[in-house]
Amino acid sequence: MFEILINYGPKLLDGAVMTLKLTFIAVTIALILSLPLAMLRRSPAALCRYPVRLYISFFRGTPLLAQLFLVYYGSGQFRPELTELGLWWFFRDPYYCALFAFTLNSTAYQIEILRGALQAVPPGEVEAGVAIGMPRPLLYRKIILPHTYRIAFPALGNEIILMLKGGAIASVITLLDLMGQTRRIFSQTFDISVYVWAALCYLLITTVFVLIWRRLERRLSRHLHVVVNRPSTPVRAAAQAPGRQTPEKKPTPSSTLTVQAKEATHVR
Repeated sequence: MFEILINYGPKLLDGAVMTLKLTFIAVTIALILSLPLAMLRRSPAALCRYPVRLYISFFRGTPLLAQLFLVYYGSGQFRPELTELGLWWFFRDPYYCALFAFTLNSTAYQIEILRGALQAVPPGEVEAGVAIGMPRPLLYRKIILPHTYRIAFPALGNEIILMLKGGAIASVITLLDLMGQTRRIFSQTFDISVYVWAALCYLLITTVFVLIWRRLERRLSRHLHVVVNRPSTPVRAAAQAPGRQTPEKKPTPSSTLTVQAKEATHVR
């Protein structure tokens, strides 16, 4: 089992680097595209809202593998047109086809994540910003977008993990990512343990990413976990101290005279 790791470890490492590069470039481009599309998704104008909803419904409702095949094999049906447009160099490369399909898929999911986060922003804070005369760009920059990304941060992390694992299907279009290298090594050695090492590589990458993402999430929401300890007053602290009794007040001479005068008046 360890022999295959020693002999083919560098190839698995190259495949892991390819997987990371493909995933994070696709997710980053999707992150840039998803915010304006999420705002269009919430637009009251039907002409802006319904095309985005149709796009989201298609890419969320169809398998990622089918989308990848449509981009990679389907683009070959339009080779003359793509050549005239100067785009054939992009669609003939399996890496760019996988990057394009993963970006479209991740964008659809991130649009819905950000749409829900935009709706969850407290309206009172937005009204407060409007009340003090904030212009709309400043309102988005100071109030709406910080709240939106803080709310959406855990869901965005899940989306990246799903894209990282779902990106394994890129190997079916001859792309030598981590799973592509694994399949190639298995075809040469017929050693099933190579899939075990591939699974451990995915597990290691995911674990490291989750730890980093949780640390960033805790950093962004640190103001929600601040505990303020209010010191109690000395009298209250003394009264609440275990085993300590509050000393009784001794009557002063003036209070004694007052009581005697009241009793004398009562007798008269």
